[in-house]
Amino acid sequence: MQDTMPEQAETTMAARSGAPTFADVARAAERIAGIAHRTPVLTSRTADARTGAKLFFKAENLQRGGAFKFRGAYNAISALSEAVRARGVLSFSSGNHAQAIALASQLLGIPATIVMPGDAPAAKIAATRGYGAEVVLYDRYTQDREALGRELAEPKGMTLIPPFNHRDVIAGQGTLAQELIEEAGPLDVLVACLGGGGQLAGCALAAAALSPGCRVIGVEPEAGNDGQQSFRTGRIVTIPVPRTIADGAQSTALGDLTFAIIQREVADILTVSDPQLVETMRFFAERMKLLVEPTGCLAAAAVLHGLVDVKDKRVGVVISGGNVDLATFAQLVGETA
Repeated sequence: MQDTMPEQAETTMAARSGAPTFADVARAAERIAGIAHRTPVLTSRTADARTGAKLFFKAENLQRGGAFKFRGAYNAISALSEAVRARGVLSFSSGNHAQAIALASQLLGIPATIVMPGDAPAAKIAATRGYGAEVVLYDRYTQDREALGRELAEPKGMTLIPPFNHRDVIAGQGTLAQELIEEAGPLDVLVACLGGGGQLAGCALAAAALSPGCRVIGVEPEAGNDGQQSFRTGRIVTIPVPRTIADGAQSTALGDLTFAIIQREVADILTVSDPQLVETMRFFAERMKLLVEPTGCLAAAAVLHGLVDVKDKRVGVVISGGNVDLATFAQLVGETA
């Protein structure tokens, strides 16, 4: 789901990329067609009965690379010229964007280097390396990954593809909402996960164009509510790296591109606790037979715990990813048994 990114590097990419529109989402859908999975839209009578709503779950845990991030990564890299791609790409990520960039680069036959926190889930680090990317580990609490990335990228002329604040990344993420609305029909509410804002911003663009009147709501970890603070104060708020099991949403600030779209198109931003995420992981495993990572449960946790007014409404819910170490999954879910 949404990975962290140094604000200065994000702003630099924003200046080069420009603000995306739904037309960019539509172009992204064409670029990734036949490459990204058109993931299923799932329903649950148990979830419907619990909430009094008709819920449509977009299962991006079944996407290539195990998360929605593949959409934006492939769209952004494939939009580069062949000459630029040949010099390779570099990114920063706690895991899902890392795997997405690595897999997209492998498919396009170009080199990729990923700067990842040393405490990222072992499965995500292993998968990123397995897709052929060079992984450079750093300490997210003490090291400056922007400086580290610059040292790595500049000598080789690599292109930086940030996790969220990039026109083509945002547009690619928006294709999941486009598919959801195409399959489920018009929605009253769309609930998405929030870290740096790429998913939420892209989904908001798609919803505004394809399901006018749909209320779009973002959900982030209680311990990392920089998005909520930014939304309610009208300015980008930066916080320390939050301590939460939702490792894909340990962002410290929204990007300027994502924030602008969120301000304009999103109705509200809510937060959920780590225990609520664990309960939701267990619900998915028991009732829907799905393996979902903590970050992937953000939107569903808010809906299933009654934080969003969904009664008698048609509601889209994004399941953003399923990349979680099995030992960690068993430990977390077992604690609630």
